[in-house]
Amino acid sequence: MISVYLSLILVLIGFYGLMTSETVIKTVLSFNIVEASLIVLFLNLVALEGDNVPIYAKTLKKMVDPLPQAMMLTTIVIGAAISALVLMMSIKIFHYFGSLKWAEILERDI
Repeated sequence: MISVYLSLILVLIGFYGLMTSETVIKTVLSFNIVEASLIVLFLNLVALEGDNVPIYAKTLKKMVDPLPQAMMLTTIVIGAAISALVLMMSIKIFHYFGSLKWAEILERDI
């Protein structure tokens, strides 16, 4: 149960980072913190104590459902792809604006 609370604290830390980030890179890192902590929170909420992993189970009773784990693996892959895309876009932003600070990007006319 304590891991659920730690995951919620990490979500709040990530949202705080999103609200206070001054650069594009810090925004991406904060988004990754939120994503990772939500994955850990989801996996903690669907795991039941005393259940067996389906691969090593000797009996067919009390097994963990592998669907949430597969969904979270897909979420990790999609999150990594989105992070790579945003980091590539930040390179283009830096080449165009000469800065990665949000204030300088938003105040400049396109």
